[in-house]
Amino acid sequence: MAERRSPKPKVGGSIPSAPATVMLAGHRKINISMSNQSVQTVSTTNDKLKITLAVVALVAGVVGFFVLSDQSVLRVVALVIGLLLAIAFVWTSEPGQAFLTFGKEAVRETKKVVWPTRKEAGQITAVVFGFVVIMALFLWGTDKILEFVLYDLILSWKK
Repeated sequence: MAERRSPKPKVGGSIPSAPATVMLAGHRKINISMSNQSVQTVSTTNDKLKITLAVVALVAGVVGFFVLSDQSVLRVVALVIGLLLAIAFVWTSEPGQAFLTFGKEAVRETKKVVWPTRKEAGQITAVVFGFVVIMALFLWGTDKILEFVLYDLILSWKK
């Protein structure tokens, strides 16, 4: 096989960049590229441990809920404690904070939406129902015409 060599950059051209991995404090690795690609963050061991503990706490709460089926108050307490521990572990992790930020931004974007008035919503609903009725009649009519053509004219199957 012939060896492939990258083309030499022309004067005034750009040199392709290779991605670099940078280690930050807390054992976080970030892949950095000099192009327009997005920066990818690799989860730290701490974050993976927190997510694992959250899953374990959630499973323990659910298992406790079913194991303590004869004690109604204690089973609910076990479930709530498991849920609260899971939320606490996720809340302190980087993915949990990213999810919280995403939720806040989603609420902020929802507030920017111009919602229709009650009258406009009713009118839009009436138009949709009208279209559904018209389409239903069209499809029923098409079905009956095809039934007549196929069974009565072509195949001569009289009912």
